[in-house]
Amino acid sequence: MEITADMPGENENKVNDERAPLALRPFAATGRTVIAWVGSLGAAAIFLFLAVARIPGRNQFSRIVQQTYYIGASSITIIMLVSLFTGMVLGLQSYHALVQFGAAGAVGSLVSLSLIMELGPVLTAIMITARAGSAITAEIGIQRISEQIDALTTMRISPIRYLISPKVAAAVISFPLLTSVFDLVGILGGYISAVMLLGLNGGIYLHSIQTYVVLSDITNGFVKAIVFAVIVATVCCYHGYFTHMRTDSHGARAVGLSTTAAVVTSCVLILVSDYVVTSLLV
Repeated sequence: MEITADMPGENENKVNDERAPLALRPFAATGRTVIAWVGSLGAAAIFLFLAVARIPGRNQFSRIVQQTYYIGASSITIIMLVSLFTGMVLGLQSYHALVQFGAAGAVGSLVSLSLIMELGPVLTAIMITARAGSAITAEIGIQRISEQIDALTTMRISPIRYLISPKVAAAVISFPLLTSVFDLVGILGGYISAVMLLGLNGGIYLHSIQTYVVLSDITNGFVKAIVFAVIVATVCCYHGYFTHMRTDSHGARAVGLSTTAAVVTSCVLILVSDYVVTSLLV
């Protein structure tokens, strides 16, 4: 099943604007933008549904493992580096802020809860988007403009099953695992900063984590990671798959613009969905 959308060209839009009354032309442009956005949202939802529905199948396991290595295992170095220094900064700032109120013992809980509930899922998703999401969009976009995807269709191979479904499944697997790595390394970074460099008692640091961090906090962080995984995989694959339908450019330039749009859109949706999910889970 091929997803297509009829997108009016610039000449057609200009003709429609000229036919509209002068006072209504700004509203016509706004309405056209909203309709195009709603149409893209619906197409992306159908695109995700088809990708999820075609995850089961023969030879899919090996493709999912390969994509999990590419999205997850290959990103672990940058995730650990970012999380280490994020935890160290949190430990440093938290110690200097709380010691003024005689609450230095709460540094561990503040660092761990900040990482587990917010910074861990969000920063992990943004870093994976920057590293793997951009590459996925460029890869699929090049396959589209070089007609490799059309060749798959000609050979009666579903492009969505072959290209998209393994990436979606791998993202759902990789994001929670990398989020847990981010949380653990970040807490270790906070320990290094607060205990080893600033002299806070290590037992107090660990005890505050054990006391104030509960299972629901960890679960909520993983729920966010799964939501971000679905968003990033869908947006990046969608922009790459429909690179040929861009009206502002074509060829290699279209691939570059699609990659930029995928990364920016993913990051914005990560932050927006973070607020929505947080408001539902609190």
